[in-house]
Amino acid sequence: MTDDKAGAAPAHEATSASAPETAAASAAYAATAAKAEAAAGPQNPAGQNPSGQNPSGQDPAAGQNPGVDVAALAKEAAEHKDRLLRTLAEMENLRRRTEREVADARTYGISGFARDMLAVADNLRRALEAVSAESRDTLPAPVKSFLEGVELTERELLKAFERNGVKKFDPQGQKFDPNVHQAMFEIPDQTTPNGTVVQVVQAGYMIGERVLRPALVGVSKGGPKVAPGGAAGEATAPAAGEGLPPGGTTT
Repeated sequence: MTDDKAGAAPAHEATSASAPETAAASAAYAATAAKAEAAAGPQNPAGQNPSGQNPSGQDPAAGQNPGVDVAALAKEAAEHKDRLLRTLAEMENLRRRTEREVADARTYGISGFARDMLAVADNLRRALEAVSAESRDTLPAPVKSFLEGVELTERELLKAFERNGVKKFDPQGQKFDPNVHQAMFEIPDQTTPNGTVVQVVQAGYMIGERVLRPALVGVSKGGPKVAPGGAAGEATAPAAGEGLPPGGTTT
């Protein structure tokens, strides 16, 4: 009995001595766990944050990111579309304007050169008119051949003009038009309607739809005048003191 009590006493003492150490260790563990739990923060059992949104940051009810302004994006898209349409319209206008300018350059680009060549055509015509048709039969053969060569040269020159859009016009007998005719003088004529071209001093030329050079003409004066709105052939007496058509001069 004495031995058992003696053996039990050391064991009890050892247990009593280790109790404080165990309590201290438990307290330290509890403190460490509390700190870890505080650092981790409360968690949602369903794996969602406290705001009720899923981890992707989207609102399940709205189905989109609450940070995106849909109205602003729609407005920006409309502005870009309007800008694109305006740009396309400007490019189409530029294309049409360029085509028109290219066509005008192709048609009227030789206006300066053609105008200079008109003097050559005028001189050829004067050379031919210097010899009347009646006197040609009495001319020597070399002179006849020379005149034929001048005529051929004039025809080729006029053909070259026409191939490049330049056409000659002779307004003999036409009504005076200040847009394409230039009146040089008036010719009194009671039988011809007033304002009619009765003499062509110099032929005119057109290039495309433009006047390259107006025709120099003489205009009738004193004849019957076509009534305003009347049919062709209907005429009235000229008004007293009626002068030249626009652009004319008197002799």
